[in-house]
Amino acid sequence: MTMDRQTRDHSPRPVDAEPLLQIKHLSVDFRLPTSVVHAVQDVSLAVHAGETLAVVGESGSGKSATALSVLGLNPTPPCVYTGGEILFDGHDLLKLSEKELGRIRGRDIAMVFQDPMTSLDPLQHVGAQVAEVLGHHTGMSRAEAREAALAALDEVGIPDPAQRYRQYPHELSGGLRQRVMIATALVGRPRVLIADEPTTALDVTVQRQILDLLVTLQHKHDMAVVLITHDLAVVAETADRVAVMNKGEVVESGDVLDVFDRPADDYTRRLLTVTPRLEAA
Repeated sequence: MTMDRQTRDHSPRPVDAEPLLQIKHLSVDFRLPTSVVHAVQDVSLAVHAGETLAVVGESGSGKSATALSVLGLNPTPPCVYTGGEILFDGHDLLKLSEKELGRIRGRDIAMVFQDPMTSLDPLQHVGAQVAEVLGHHTGMSRAEAREAALAALDEVGIPDPAQRYRQYPHELSGGLRQRVMIATALVGRPRVLIADEPTTALDVTVQRQILDLLVTLQHKHDMAVVLITHDLAVVAETADRVAVMNKGEVVESGDVLDVFDRPADDYTRRLLTVTPRLEAA
C-alpha cells in the first residue's frame, strides 16, 4: 500500500543528540497461576523531544504492556520485569522506588488512557481532578491550582471551562471526557506524553478532533509523544516514526514513510493489506 505523502509533514526536524526516553531490551512476563505469558520480549524503543513514535500492533502484541512499563503501571503481581532498562533523565525507571516514580508520573511523563470513564474518578468534579495533579507535584495553593486547571481545560478546547470544572465525568460526552484526560495529562507540562489508544472509543469525527488537538499541543510544548495504537491510518497522520510489534517483539521500525511504503516484515505487510488506503484529508 502506498501512502499519500500529503497526509502528514514528515520533513526532518531537529532532535537532541540523545533520546528523551529510551527503552533498552525490555522483557516483561506475567506469571499466572497456571502459565507464564512472555508479554514483552527484548523490546528497544526511543523517542526524542518534539517527535511522535507510534507503537502499533494487534491486541496482545505487547504494545500496551510496554507503555505501562514506563510508569510502572503494570500490576505486580503478576507482572515481573525480567530484563532491560527504561532510561529517562539519566535514571533507569525500573530501578526507582514507588515514591521516586510517583514524582515523575504526571510531572515529567504523563499518560492518556483509552477509556476516560475508567480513569476519571466518577465521584469528583473533573476540574478538581485536573487541579489535583498540580497540587501533588507543584505545591500550588488550591486557588492557584484551580486557575491553572481552568486554563488547561480551555487549552484543550473545552467550552465554558468554569461550568465544566464543576461537572462530573458522567455529565460529559465521550469527546469532552477525553479532552479532560488530556488536560489532566498536560497540566503539569510533561516532557513525554504516552497516549494509549486515545481515540478508540470515539466516533470518527471526534477521533479527528482529538488527534489534531494532540498534534497541536505537542508542537506547542515540544513534547515527545509515544502513541500506542492498532490503527495505521492514525499512525500515518500523526507519527514521525513507527515500531511494529507482534507477539511481544518489535518486528520492524523506522520512518513512517519508509515502513509503510517498503515494509520489510511479513506481519507489517499483512497489517497494511487490511488497512483502508490512506488518502490526503
